[in-house]
Amino acid sequence: MAMVDLAGVYKVRAKGQTYYYAWRGKGAPRLKGEPGSPEFIASLQEAQADRKSGPKDKMAGLCASFRQSDAWRGEGRKPISAKTRASWTTWLDRIQDEFGDLTTAQFDRPAMRPRIEKWRDRYSATPRAADMALQVLSRLLSHGQKEGLLLNNICKGGGIERIYDADRSGLIWQSADLARLAAKAGPEITEAAELGALTGLRQAVLLRLGPSHRQVNYIEVRSNKGRNGKPGKMVLIPLYAELRAFLDALPRRSATTYLVNTDGRPWRTGFGSSWAKACERAGIDVLHFHDLRGTAATRFYRAGLSPREIAEIMGWSEDYIEALIDRYVKRDELMLDRIRRMDENAPKTKAAKPNEKPAS
Repeated sequence: MAMVDLAGVYKVRAKGQTYYYAWRGKGAPRLKGEPGSPEFIASLQEAQADRKSGPKDKMAGLCASFRQSDAWRGEGRKPISAKTRASWTTWLDRIQDEFGDLTTAQFDRPAMRPRIEKWRDRYSATPRAADMALQVLSRLLSHGQKEGLLLNNICKGGGIERIYDADRSGLIWQSADLARLAAKAGPEITEAAELGALTGLRQAVLLRLGPSHRQVNYIEVRSNKGRNGKPGKMVLIPLYAELRAFLDALPRRSATTYLVNTDGRPWRTGFGSSWAKACERAGIDVLHFHDLRGTAATRFYRAGLSPREIAEIMGWSEDYIEALIDRYVKRDELMLDRIRRMDENAPKTKAAKPNEKPAS
């Protein structure tokens, strides 16, 4: 018998016998013969070839076509970045395992909606994951439309609702929230929260922020987010007094980054889990790290920057900034003005005595 690589082959023992399948998951074909035999190798090669290409009118074939497309290779009009491909690969595998035997025509029928929703709901414990499942399926179906295999994309146009609410414009960290976190978290987490609220930088950018990014009057750092694999744009943050004082007061535990882990080294991994544990201890279950960006935006506005200037710093639209300011700054100013006027006119609002006639 010849040597054969069994990596990926799924082995099952049942009723005293051993069975081999070409892979693990629904629809995987059972292999013939014993490992290493010509029959076994032939059936394995045939199964792998079918999985790689597959009939074009089946979802398995559509998955294979998508993996071979320009977009998946990071080319064309709507390229998929290497980072996105890494996170989407698992979901594409799950889609193939779940729906691979179905025809593409079935996804043009409304009756498919309940089945997709049921599949999505398996991951509802982690709403972001459930929505990513739909996102990848939707992109796959769009590829099917482009290839002429589908008339519609059942996941688009509100056909199937997302679980995770991505609109967090109504959430920012208040001083009391930061105080609660500081009471339960170590300095490595507290400093990250405070610096995030002062700069509005995304988490990944903040964790690599260091003295080399500090100029005389501003912080200059490149955003991680870029299109088509290109570097992100340069972000310029004014080095205002409060931010300057915070940076000057930070202990110098690393020569390259301001923020460090419990070992005093720049964060490489583990920040997300450490942050989540600290928030859990503090009883903070609604606010996210990303919401510190809104906190910074309101701080910038109170410091005198215009919505347009804030939008340039944050990379958000002016409309989004205006909505944020209306909610958290102008609302407070409006209420304070109303309170001031009501207090000034308090003597005029006292209730008249019972049966007292108004002066003529």
